[in-house]
Amino acid sequence: MSFHANVQEKVLFLNKFFQSPKEMGSVTPSSRFLARAMTKPVPWAQAQVVAELGAGTGALTRFIRQAKGPKTKVLLFEKEQTLREQLAVRFPEFSCHADACSMGKVLNQQGIEGLDAVISGLPFYNFPQQLRDRLIEQITSSLKPGGRFIAFQYSLQMKPQLEQYFDIETIRFVPFNFPPAFVYVCRKPGGTPQ
Repeated sequence: MSFHANVQEKVLFLNKFFQSPKEMGSVTPSSRFLARAMTKPVPWAQAQVVAELGAGTGALTRFIRQAKGPKTKVLLFEKEQTLREQLAVRFPEFSCHADACSMGKVLNQQGIEGLDAVISGLPFYNFPQQLRDRLIEQITSSLKPGGRFIAFQYSLQMKPQLEQYFDIETIRFVPFNFPPAFVYVCRKPGGTPQ
């Protein structure tokens, strides 16, 4: 990514943050350190279908594109229309969708039985509890048994809720991000750990 494009991405992200801070969660896109911590736990060699929630400006999506296998299908979910349209242009090989709460519906429409991994940049703790519950339900029902859920958050406040649905394999602190973040690597019970 060129310097100019990188600055443009940060300015767009900052503008969207000021328009709706609770939905964006941060004033800047994810760092490369955070993106690596998010993509490394995915078993890319076996992953057939992966979803990214809250794809934003594509900071993590670039790393997903580099890491994925040649046959891995990627679904992007981004609520904000301008960002979603830009994602569709920058990542034409991935399908873009507006609402992570309709993940199950998207999977049904595309004939996908389940996801191998969900990578999330959604600021769960900024959302009302009812929305958090709906999102977690969509994630758990969309993941295959043994599938991974990898999410970054800026605190450990989501840990109790995530423990109700997943086996938390690790929580990694990533200091080289603004703000510093925690990466939760969770696994849906059942299946064979990958």
